[in-house]
Amino acid sequence: MELTGRRALVTGAGSGIGRACADTLATHGAEVIVQDIDPARVSQAVAEIEAAGHAARALACDVADEAALKAAVADAGPVHILVNNAGVAGNNAPLEEIDRAAFDRMMNTHVWGAHAAMRACIAGMKEARWGRIVNIGSNRGQVGFERSSHYCAAKAALIAMAKAWAREFAPWGILANAIAPGVTRTAMTLAYGEQAVDEEARENLLSRAASPEEIAAWVAVLCGPTGDFMTGQLLCPNGGDPIVGI
Repeated sequence: MELTGRRALVTGAGSGIGRACADTLATHGAEVIVQDIDPARVSQAVAEIEAAGHAARALACDVADEAALKAAVADAGPVHILVNNAGVAGNNAPLEEIDRAAFDRMMNTHVWGAHAAMRACIAGMKEARWGRIVNIGSNRGQVGFERSSHYCAAKAALIAMAKAWAREFAPWGILANAIAPGVTRTAMTLAYGEQAVDEEARENLLSRAASPEEIAAWVAVLCGPTGDFMTGQLLCPNGGDPIVGI
């Protein structure tokens, strides 16, 4: 239980990758603040984590609500681990269908939401001189996609923010990294239909979608002692879609 004594805030933790991250960090001993905009999903996640013998707190709010995030952290105590996972789907929208409202919602949730969560948590991390930040990006934030350009931009921003925070907060022993999953079988992706998920999965080398738990396992690696020399990096559990870099 290498995270015993640590407190984690996981945004968008009511379902999908966020829920798997909350479950995994709790299993490793962390007290988890479960944030999601849906109160019912928050309540269910907290109840199930506690039923498994682990510690969890509920935070039902919009991730862009900085005041609510700060109030929750003030009530719970210092947060040592932040997983910026909250997001909304791009709906495979072409440029002409991405109006200002859709663009702002995308950026408010992914980018400002991560920024607001950081502002809520960073003082406690600095005081402890220990912190772990993991931004959940996407392979589409690396190589783009022919639709949903606002989603691609938001995910690319999360990757860049993690790199910048790694530089900014290293003097306090705070490590920041990002993960760029490939297609993952979640309620959000399945909203496009099983066929769409299967078609995208066939584009990777393993010809399958990831499970949320496979992504959460990498979050645990970055937050635990095995990740103590990793910062400013992007990990890509994507089944080989894409292969980039040298």
